[in-house]
Amino acid sequence: MKSRRGYVSHRSGQVHYRTYWPDSGKNNLVLVLSHQSPSSSLMFEAAYPHLTAANVMCVAVDTPGFGMSDVPDPRPSVEDYAEVFPAVLDHFNLKQAHFLGHHTGAANVTAFAARHPERVTSLILNGPPLFSEEERTERLKGYFGPVAPKEDGSHLVQRWNGRLKATPGYTNLYAMQRNFLGTLLAGDTFWYGHKAAYEYDMMRDFKRLKTRTLLLTNTTEDLYQITQRARALRPDMAYAELKGGTHDIVDEQPEAWSAAVAAFIKQS
Repeated sequence: MKSRRGYVSHRSGQVHYRTYWPDSGKNNLVLVLSHQSPSSSLMFEAAYPHLTAANVMCVAVDTPGFGMSDVPDPRPSVEDYAEVFPAVLDHFNLKQAHFLGHHTGAANVTAFAARHPERVTSLILNGPPLFSEEERTERLKGYFGPVAPKEDGSHLVQRWNGRLKATPGYTNLYAMQRNFLGTLLAGDTFWYGHKAAYEYDMMRDFKRLKTRTLLLTNTTEDLYQITQRARALRPDMAYAELKGGTHDIVDEQPEAWSAAVAAFIKQS
């Protein structure tokens, strides 16, 4: 597996990406990956070796404000996040590619596919946050904003415990720590992604998608039932599920997860 990192210039600032490709260099499958929030392109780290072994070139993008991408101003919407992808494709001289998004990333690639279907070969929605209007309203009642530091560091313990609580049944502490550190790296704007996802009317765009799409989930992750909602709404879409796991499924079952992804895009 070979890899390279770089930046794409965009109106939101410099957008960081990671690319991974097979040692042979002979590939015709390009997959653009969009991570959950708050995280970065490192969330797919365990899968890159398996995907490249399946002859898939990965282009993983740090959503603006996360990872090593610049923080945008003003606060972006999901539609704003989605408009990064044309610049990424153009940077690699690609007319189109396969797209995969996980949680907030699934919202980002849905918005992109709905607006630029000609640039999407196929679409994989891993745990799509397909909230109803009532669910979005309820979630938006939560606190969104910076967390004030405390001299004794207890604010960090509080945030760590919050991540543990949000991941019942977790088995991979490395993944837990990496995502926690990603939250800290995002600084005072770590909440931008979640608020954008709750404000976004994904239902509208999801219903009008015309791109060949896979709904991917695992049975004990937090958005499993919402993925079943998506499946009921769009029985024409392909469906795959892994057994067990949390929203850190890429770290927990990287080989099985990658196999499901590669199998789908190879059919396109």
